[in-house]
Amino acid sequence: MQRRFILCCILLAGPVQAQGPIAEVICAPRVEIMARLTGAELAGAGLRDAEALLEVWRRPSGDWTLVQSYANGMACILAMGEGWEAAPAPPD
Repeated sequence: MQRRFILCCILLAGPVQAQGPIAEVICAPRVEIMARLTGAELAGAGLRDAEALLEVWRRPSGDWTLVQSYANGMACILAMGEGWEAAPAPPD
């Protein structure tokens, strides 16, 4: 319980920035996670299963954040990085 409280305090202390790999997964209500992604755009999404959605959010600088959202309203930041490049669409 105390560990989760500390992680939430860290998350709320400042915006999510892609400065390197994160050591732990950060979870909070989806509304709070999305508030930290202000300025980021959704680059892609897909269903992991019936209860989870994976999304990649990117900033114009190329920084990216991988978020997994759950049907119960929680979301977790699974990874962050830099240098995101969109893959070109495959030829028809």
